[in-house]
Amino acid sequence: MRTVRNWGAAAVLLSAIGAAGLTACGGKEPRPAQETTAVQSGGTVALNPGEQVFQRCATCHQPNGQGLATTYPPLAGSEFANARNPAVPIRVLLHGLSGPITVKGIQFSGLMPQYGTGIEMSDQEIADVLTYVRSSFGNSSSAITPEMVAKERAATKDQKASMTEPDLKKLM
Repeated sequence: MRTVRNWGAAAVLLSAIGAAGLTACGGKEPRPAQETTAVQSGGTVALNPGEQVFQRCATCHQPNGQGLATTYPPLAGSEFANARNPAVPIRVLLHGLSGPITVKGIQFSGLMPQYGTGIEMSDQEIADVLTYVRSSFGNSSSAITPEMVAKERAATKDQKASMTEPDLKKLM
């Protein structure tokens, strides 16, 4: 998240995050990625595509990637978001996550919705947001491409159940 230098810009940005979060945390309607900008001292700063899509995630995982205690895990330093096998974070977005998950030694119990079905995200949007997460919040993992997402989507097209921590650990 970029540093905003005036309160008006902060209000615009927080409003956008809150509106996106309503759909991400339980809404049924897909929400297209929208151009999100913050006014900054006489100009605007456009967010990159991954940051734009991340606005859907920020309500639960927070704008700084630190998550919410005991409910939604941090993405900063997450062994799952930063897994060497890109299938791990891709499948979490495609199929959601249910059951407890331990991230950085702390257990979390929140439910992650499926963004591959129900709240649809394109291969490009998933690649953009995962690349953003894997290179933000102190993370420095490799980029995700739309082709990687398409491969995982095809490989798991018949999967009905959400991912669980044991499922993810098998992939790591």
